[in-house]
Amino acid sequence: MRERAAGLSPAVTQLLEQAAAALGRQELDAAEAALASALALEPDCIEAQRLLGLTQQMRGDYANAVRLLQQVLAARPDDALVHTNLGGLLYARGEFEASLTLLRRACELAADFSPAWFNLGRVLQMRGRPAGAITALHRAVDLDPGHVPSRLMLADAQVRVGAMGAASANYREVLRCHPAHPEAWLGLSQLEATRFGPDDVAGLQQVLQISGVPMQARISLGFVLARALEDQADYREAFRVLAKANALMRRQVNWDPAKARVQVDALLDAFAAPLDRTADTQRGEQVIFVVCLPQSGSTLTERILATHPRVEGAGELPDLQQVIDEESARRGQPFPTWVAAATPADWSRLGHDYLARTERWRWHKPRFTDKSLLNWQLVGAALAMLPGAKVVNSRRDAVENCFGCYRQLFEHGHHFSYDLDHLTSYWHDYDRLSRHWQRLFPDRFLEHTHEALQADPDVQIRRLLAFCGLDYEPACLAFQQRQDSLQATDLTQRADWPLGLGTPRSELYGPALNRLRMLLAGSQSHG
Repeated sequence: MRERAAGLSPAVTQLLEQAAAALGRQELDAAEAALASALALEPDCIEAQRLLGLTQQMRGDYANAVRLLQQVLAARPDDALVHTNLGGLLYARGEFEASLTLLRRACELAADFSPAWFNLGRVLQMRGRPAGAITALHRAVDLDPGHVPSRLMLADAQVRVGAMGAASANYREVLRCHPAHPEAWLGLSQLEATRFGPDDVAGLQQVLQISGVPMQARISLGFVLARALEDQADYREAFRVLAKANALMRRQVNWDPAKARVQVDALLDAFAAPLDRTADTQRGEQVIFVVCLPQSGSTLTERILATHPRVEGAGELPDLQQVIDEESARRGQPFPTWVAAATPADWSRLGHDYLARTERWRWHKPRFTDKSLLNWQLVGAALAMLPGAKVVNSRRDAVENCFGCYRQLFEHGHHFSYDLDHLTSYWHDYDRLSRHWQRLFPDRFLEHTHEALQADPDVQIRRLLAFCGLDYEPACLAFQQRQDSLQATDLTQRADWPLGLGTPRSELYGPALNRLRMLLAGSQSHG
């Protein structure tokens, strides 16, 4: 701050320091008061205007923040910090390319300014450009080896491109300096190639005995400890720890299985019979929806399809849900209440809206996949909007699927997964609705099971491609060798890939999962 306040009076410099400290504590009123006093003494103080812009950004007043920071940039066009500040603000406003331009310029102006490299890497990572993010974040870590957010984000980016060894090394480096860091432990645990040892178990147990560990960190570390105990083949203790971590997490979320069941009942009523087919039966033939529950092997299904030269793997897209939500808002009714009143023209309009939103996924290849994890509830609407689309239901053994969810701490959503009763209720809702879609749309809805793919990949991949109207492509069977934007990890080391899969976890855990088996058998008997 002293350097940036050069030439200012001691009183103004002190006020700027007070404002910066208040911003660090997120005391926005105190920061604004100090800046108002500074500007009263020095009306043209550029540094006060910069800090005021940051204050407005923290208040959510992006328009005023942009105006102030653009004025500061005009006065200091070669200031790397101002470029960094404005670049971060424009990203928050959704002006992604403008943000990247400013952040790259910041790195050019000050090649040794680690915050600029970190912010550039962060934006590239969030925009799905992990290779560029790795370059920027490597530079940030070289300049500031102790900056934990840079190292963690670098590891995350390395995971995205399949560099598992490098990612593991970076997570381990964070833990070397910060043995209780939950994000580093969690990131390490999600690398299937990782094998935790007895020292890891002892370290995690020691951290969890500390009374001051925050609840969310305690939950994260509990899931990691369960995974570490698995690696010691101590499945009884692993399940005990996992059950405790899930119970803690369940108290942090709000999930009502009865409400979820009512929603599925409403969908079954709204789409009891196929809606009138429009004359444009080819509309949406570019789209392959992959529907699924979490931990079902759906990423593998999408990866196989994306290996085909005519298919782009788009991942989990929000567009279908957004189109339906916006139509619900326009009508003033929740989905699926308004379905009965929708006309063929309405479905056509919504289908064209979806295709317009997803156009970028057809720039290089004629077809694309959409595998949002809630699309299993939207199949009726999707096929009314897009009569030419195909739907692949990526299924897995019920016990394996539910237990896969139970042992996973999700970054957000999937609140049903932290209680065995909630899990099996949710699985039952998914199962009965999926069976309904298959009966309703036998030529457009394919049941694609993980276990069948494991048993005979060639037959199942040929069946999958034929259903999607794609010529057989031998490369689809060699999907493990493909390196592209879909790769989240080394496929040969993931427990949910079909090739190289060992004993199912449900067998390893044995009697510990008897309650889950019983609940699923009960739900199946009512299906």
